[in-house]
Amino acid sequence: MKELLEKLPFYNQAVLPYHFAQSAIAGTKYHWPAKKLKVIGVTGTNGKTTTCFMIWNMLNEAGYKTGLMTTVAWGVDKLEKQIQHMTTVDAFTLNQRMNKIAEAGAEYLVLELTSHALVQFRALGVPIEVAVFTNLTHEHLDYHKTLENYRDAKRKLFKKAKYGVINADDPSGKYFAEDVDEYVMYGIKHGDLKAKKVKLEANGVKYSCGDISIKTQIPGEFNVYNSLAAVGAGKRLGLTNKQIEKGIYDLKDVEGRMNLVDEGQNFTVIVDYAHTPDAIQKVFDSVRGTAKRIISLHGGAGRRDETTRPERGEILGRESDIVIVTEDDSRDEDVQKIADGFIEGAEKVGKKMGKDLFVELDRRKAIRKAFEMAKKGDLVLVLGKGHEKTILRADGEHPFEDLKVSREELRKLKKKK
Repeated sequence: MKELLEKLPFYNQAVLPYHFAQSAIAGTKYHWPAKKLKVIGVTGTNGKTTTCFMIWNMLNEAGYKTGLMTTVAWGVDKLEKQIQHMTTVDAFTLNQRMNKIAEAGAEYLVLELTSHALVQFRALGVPIEVAVFTNLTHEHLDYHKTLENYRDAKRKLFKKAKYGVINADDPSGKYFAEDVDEYVMYGIKHGDLKAKKVKLEANGVKYSCGDISIKTQIPGEFNVYNSLAAVGAGKRLGLTNKQIEKGIYDLKDVEGRMNLVDEGQNFTVIVDYAHTPDAIQKVFDSVRGTAKRIISLHGGAGRRDETTRPERGEILGRESDIVIVTEDDSRDEDVQKIADGFIEGAEKVGKKMGKDLFVELDRRKAIRKAFEMAKKGDLVLVLGKGHEKTILRADGEHPFEDLKVSREELRKLKKKK
């Protein structure tokens, strides 16, 4: 029934009073726990989770007890896995968890906030000490309808913040700067905090930023931006250069973000959460020239912005030697119909079905197929689900983890050989 109602053009606006009421009740029930914390809110299309982890790690290693709530995990000292297929949980769960974080003695909370959450008042009563903007690209237009609406939803975070940390290289950055009295801009090309002498390496990135030298253990140019955002937050919160440098460097990885899966195979496997055109392109940019061939595996979620499917298919087709289209969280949408969008895009840039373009709608079988096709020196990219622990199909939720399944299939392949 809800699925049918959501298709009505006025539905999202009509239910906003309900969302407000839910958030007000939840905040009252848990006595507005966010008021006991100094909250760093992080928003943007991509990079939010890694940026959150970098800030959280910096603060903890600097001796500040700090809570974390992201797409991947939440908690204070010991993190719990985020099972829900959402970044910012519903208002009751959000307040309940913030209350637990406050009761654990945390001084700070690093909170990942989505456009949906900001529009739907889930952050009601959450004071923002520092707001961080990572970037803005095409996503969630099935909900927001226009890129401007999507951008303005995220701007709500900055309208309630004391201080902003803003990506100067993103065209939307100037709008976020209008919404906060004090801010710092960061970037590679522009900004107050500018990365110089950038070196992109297989196991991380290096650069200097004024009197600070940053090195990460997570590769990809996008982690220059993520770590610069963390630097901006750290400086605002009074951390020393040494505390910032160490906090960022000591973060070894984030689950589902550019994770290497090594079971002794003679090819490389990377699992990543990338599922927007921009994020997928950035993954390819970060691995270009590192392998003989690239085999990519990806699929689209049902009841999500279908206009990006051909675009993602084009990127996969252009950047990969072999593309395997598979399932994601199809929900109640026809899996083949979802796949057709990706096929359209991949064929547009020259991929041929059965030659360098394949469809396997069972995700485990698709992963197995990719590994069986891989040769020495190749790279297999398993994209789209990252850290998630389940897959949503028409008949409900099923246990499924890309990292776990990849390890299992690599071990099976090793036994065969």
